[in-house]
Amino acid sequence: MPASPAAPQTGQTPGQTVVRTRFAPSPTGFLHIGGARTALFNWLFARHHGGQFLLRIEDTDRARSTDAAVEALFEGLTWLGLDWDEEPVFQFALRDRHAQVAADLIAQGKAYKCYASQEELAQMRETARAEGRSPGYDGRWRDRDPADAPAGVDPVIRLKMPQEGETVIRDLVQGDVTIPNTALDDFVLLRSDGTPTYMLSVVVDDIDMAITHVVRGDDHLTNAARQINLIEAIGATVPFYAHVPMIHGEDGAKLSKRHGALGAEAYRDMGYLPEAMRNYLARLGWSHGDDEIFSTEQAIEWFDLAQIGKSPARFDFVKLANLNGHYIREADNVRLADETLRMMTRVKRWTVSDATRDALIAAMPGLKERAKTLDDLAEGARFLVETRPLAINEKAAKLLDEQARGILTGIMPALEGVPAWTTDGIEVAVRGFAEERDVKLGKVAQPLRAALTGTTTSPGIFDVLVVLGKEESLARIKDQAAL
Repeated sequence: MPASPAAPQTGQTPGQTVVRTRFAPSPTGFLHIGGARTALFNWLFARHHGGQFLLRIEDTDRARSTDAAVEALFEGLTWLGLDWDEEPVFQFALRDRHAQVAADLIAQGKAYKCYASQEELAQMRETARAEGRSPGYDGRWRDRDPADAPAGVDPVIRLKMPQEGETVIRDLVQGDVTIPNTALDDFVLLRSDGTPTYMLSVVVDDIDMAITHVVRGDDHLTNAARQINLIEAIGATVPFYAHVPMIHGEDGAKLSKRHGALGAEAYRDMGYLPEAMRNYLARLGWSHGDDEIFSTEQAIEWFDLAQIGKSPARFDFVKLANLNGHYIREADNVRLADETLRMMTRVKRWTVSDATRDALIAAMPGLKERAKTLDDLAEGARFLVETRPLAINEKAAKLLDEQARGILTGIMPALEGVPAWTTDGIEVAVRGFAEERDVKLGKVAQPLRAALTGTTTSPGIFDVLVVLGKEESLARIKDQAAL
C-alpha cells in the first residue's frame, strides 16, 4: 500500500478554510503548566489567523472525571485570559455518535469484531516479545469467519489498519515522520462493553468540530499515525498536525511538581500575573528573535508554528519571577492593590480593614519597585494590616537598641509639629532632626522603619509615614520608644 496522504506538506491554513484549533484536557485534576502552554499555543494560533479556539472536555474516564476538575480547568483558562469561541464540548455525551461511527466502519468492511480473550492477548504479547517482534495485536480475527465466534463473549471492535507501506505524518513542528504500517496493529475502537476508546472519540470529535489544526504535546506523535488511518477510513480530511516538545525542569528531567508542574491556580495563588504567565509560557519552546518581553497583542501578531523548536523547553522559576516583576512594575496601582488584597484575604487569610485598599494604593509605588510577586507585595504591605503593639522581627529588634530608642523619643516632637502630613512636610521634619542631632539620615530612618513596620525593609520611610497616617505613626513610634 502506498504512503498514507496525511496533511499537506507546506502551508499553515488549508486553503481558505477558517482555522479552528482545540484544547482537549481530561478533567481529572487541575490545569497543569504543560496543558496551559498547549492551550496558549492553540489560542495564539487561532487568534493570529482570525480563527476559532474551541474547548473539549475529554471526560470519558468516568471514575476520575469530576465536576470540580472541570471547574478548575475553566477557572485556570479564564485566569490566563484564554477565552474560547463556542460552548465547550463534553466528550462522554457524544459516546453514541462515536459508537455509530464504529458500526458504520464494520458495515463498510473497514473494521471487524475481535473475540480474543484477555488471556489470548497476554499470551500473544509474550510470544511476540520472545520472538523479538512488536507486542501488538496479530490480527487473528481480522479475516476470520464470524461464525467461529465463541458463545457468550462480547467482542471488541478493531480498525483494519494497512498492512503494507507506510504512514507519513506531515508535522508542522517535527517535519515529516514516517512509520512503517507493519508497526501499527489493528487497534480497538470499541471496548467489549460498547464504550468508545480514546482513539476513536478524539478522531470523531475533531472531525465533527471541524478542527483544522491539532496542536498538542509530542507524546501524542505515535497516536497521529493511527489517527490518520482512522480519519481516512471514515473518509474525512486529515488536519494539520503540530506536535510540541514537552516541558522539562531546569535539570533537564521530565517536568514534575518539584520543577513547577503545578496547576494554574497555584501560580495565581503564588502571586503571578496572568499577562506574565502568558508571556513566559509563550517563550517556552517558541521564540520571536531575541524578544523576551512582549505583550499578548504582539504574541498574537507574531505567533507561528514554524517558530516552535524541536527540543524540550526548560522551566525556570527565576526567569518567571523576574518577568513577573517587570509586569508588576508596569501594572496599574489600583489593580495591583486589588490583587494584593485578594492575596491577603483569600490566600493568606489575613484580616483587613476597610481602609486597607486606599492605603495599599497609596503605598503601591514604593512597594512594587522590588516585588517580583503579589506575595512579595502582600508581605511588603503587612505593616498596613498589623495591629498594635507591632510584632518586631529579629533583624528589626537588633536595630532598636538604646541609642535608637533615644532617637525615636527625640523625633516625636518634630513629627507632632508637622503642619501638613505629606511626604514633603515629613521629609523636612526628619532631615531637620537629623541635622540637629548631627547624624546621617539613615541613623534616623532605620529605627523609624523598624518601629513603624516591624521589619528592616519597606517602601521609602516618608511614604510609610504618610500611608500609616499621623496618629498611627506616632502611636507606633511611641510604643517602641517607651520600651
